Amino acid sequence: MSGKFAMVRVLLLAGLTTIGIMGYAQQPANVQGASDAPATQATAGQQSDSAQENPQEESSSRRRTRPRDYSKWTFNVGGGANLPRGTSDTFIKSGGLLGTAGVARNTSKYLGLRLDIFGMNFPLRDSALLMASAPGGRSALYGLTLGPVINIPVTRKYSGYVVIGAAFYHRDGKLDSSTALPGSACNPFWVWWGRCNNTSIPLNGNFLKSSQNAFGLDFGGGVARNVHGNIEIYAEYRLMHGSHNNITTDTRPITVGVRW
Repeated sequence: MSGKFAMVRVLLLAGLTTIGIMGYAQQPANVQGASDAPATQATAGQQSDSAQENPQEESSSRRRTRPRDYSKWTFNVGGGANLPRGTSDTFIKSGGLLGTAGVARNTSKYLGLRLDIFGMNFPLRDSALLMASAPGGRSALYGLTLGPVINIPVTRKYSGYVVIGAAFYHRDGKLDSSTALPGSACNPFWVWWGRCNNTSIPLNGNFLKSSQNAFGLDFGGGVARNVHGNIEIYAEYRLMHGSHNNITTDTRPITVGVRW
């Protein structure tokens, strides 16, 4: 019996030793697996963060480097002729030469604020000189216009635009001489000339010169064709109206020029 018990003890000890060896052999693998899992998760997390950050960086980079599709400033110079209208057409010949220059500050490729200055010859008609009893004379119109410009892109080469705004006009002139008598009744020319005081020509004889200021409106539009880079050739038509003390000035200038 004692031999049997001794053998049982030996078998139990051998079994416990085997189990211990097996547990010890499996333990490093489990520990290594546990340590690898966080590392794998950390790597995957970094890749996910990179994947989320890169699109934002690329998007912001594209926004920073995206070129503007319009110029902040646009300049123009041109020349042409005027077509007087209204009362002005009664005393002024058509076709007087004009010159103009302008600048626009653009807020987008569709909208900007444009400032123009111009000067034009206002040649007196023979019938006007006859009413003034003058052998000759000259007249000119100068102006300043300010208002929005609406650009209308059509193709890569062609575009259009519309301008509208307020205007300031200065009209002056001088007669060579006149046989009109001071204090005599005014005819329509002297009224338009701005030298009619209470229905009569001034007694002081200061009626050969004319100088008048007026505020008014300006409206028009044009077409442009790109010829090279940002250089364009344009053709423009405007309606200009000014009034002061019931004396009006109206003209329709036609301009051809260059803008860039």
